Amino acid sequence: MITVGTIVMGAADVRRAAEFWTRALDYVPRDGVVEDDWVVLVPAHGPGPGLSLGLSVTPVQEHPRVHLDLYARDAAEQTAEVERLVSLGAERVDWDSYPDDADFIVLADTEGNRFCVIDTAHD
Repeated sequence: MITVGTIVMGAADVRRAAEFWTRALDYVPRDGVVEDDWVVLVPAHGPGPGLSLGLSVTPVQEHPRVHLDLYARDAAEQTAEVERLVSLGAERVDWDSYPDDADFIVLADTEGNRFCVIDTAHD
């Protein structure tokens, strides 16, 4: 049986993206090295999904079909995490598809890749 090894995202500046995601997720380079064109990041402590960053010259999708969802325990943690991620270089996205009672906040990483911070306690 196959399993998910890593989630892959494109980056115009792999080193900048790696710096953001290692700090955002407490990940480390799997092989201890960040190349100019590729890196695989893994959790610093324990198991979890890997995040691969590969050099890409294609434009960022405004409404990506695939993205990361980062889970927060509740609304307070969601707010704190959004602020922490923004302080690391993420940007808030003026998302035009929020439902009336959204449990998620859309951000973009330093490369413009969209991701969500989810309040998992939201009813």
